[in-house]
Amino acid sequence: MYSATVKSYAKINLTLDIVGRVDEFHALDSFVAGLDIFNLVTVKKRKDKLVSGRLKGMGMDAVPFESTTVCKVAEAFIDRFGVSGVDITVYENIPVGAGLGGSSADAAGALKAMCKIFGVAIEECYELANKYGSDIRYMLEGGFARMTGKGERIEKLENSNLESLNFLLLCPQTPTLAKDCYREYDRIEKQALLRTEQAIAAYLDGDLQTLGLALGNDLFEPAKLLNADVGRAYEELLSFSPLGVSMTGSGSCVFALFENREFCEWAKSRYKGKFRAIVCRTFDEQHSKIFKNPFAL
Repeated sequence: MYSATVKSYAKINLTLDIVGRVDEFHALDSFVAGLDIFNLVTVKKRKDKLVSGRLKGMGMDAVPFESTTVCKVAEAFIDRFGVSGVDITVYENIPVGAGLGGSSADAAGALKAMCKIFGVAIEECYELANKYGSDIRYMLEGGFARMTGKGERIEKLENSNLESLNFLLLCPQTPTLAKDCYREYDRIEKQALLRTEQAIAAYLDGDLQTLGLALGNDLFEPAKLLNADVGRAYEELLSFSPLGVSMTGSGSCVFALFENREFCEWAKSRYKGKFRAIVCRTFDEQHSKIFKNPFAL
């Protein structure tokens, strides 16, 4: 195979509990899901051992490709499996700096495409993925899962009778850096609110109301202190009386869970704020063949 193009999907942290430390890293317990927003990653063989590429869209065109995680992961794949170099083009559609896993999706997409081209089993890339980003290992498979440790331990969850979860996202242009968020978390006083167990139980029981109440993120308060737009987006979503509101990752994207897609569309049609608003739903790549235009909002 000379080339391959794959869709690499965004993720959302329905919960994010900080439960201790793993070495110098914070230990997480997080209920995560894939979203039907994706970047398109195209990989083509080269005759040499080099990696070249470019990012297109979402303001990423000027980013030096050699500085990106996707470039570093591709180089590591070549070293690990002794294969030829590649040219990579990423068509960005996942909002950048939002906590939706855009850069991890790029890296996961490149790994999946290279596995197709060079005949490597995706399971052989798990260790490599863990080395370069806490979300990459999860994003190789996606779907509903419990993510623990530094993000390297993934427990896939069987589908409940909830067909999908529907969200309205608000994405401020101002990003929140993860390292700053964790530093601020360590600085402020905090109360442990372990939500992940309750949220997963509600999901498996098909209890949408309880799931909405269990949404939460230990990094929300730090992110709100660092970035006023996070708190503003949160309050704006609360005004629509959803089942629950929370933040994904270290921000700055805030999301609201609604009963169905129609309510999401209703809230978006009435939103008058300044942030980018996106209606989306959960998506499990391994159990769906639905095509969605990657450039549609």
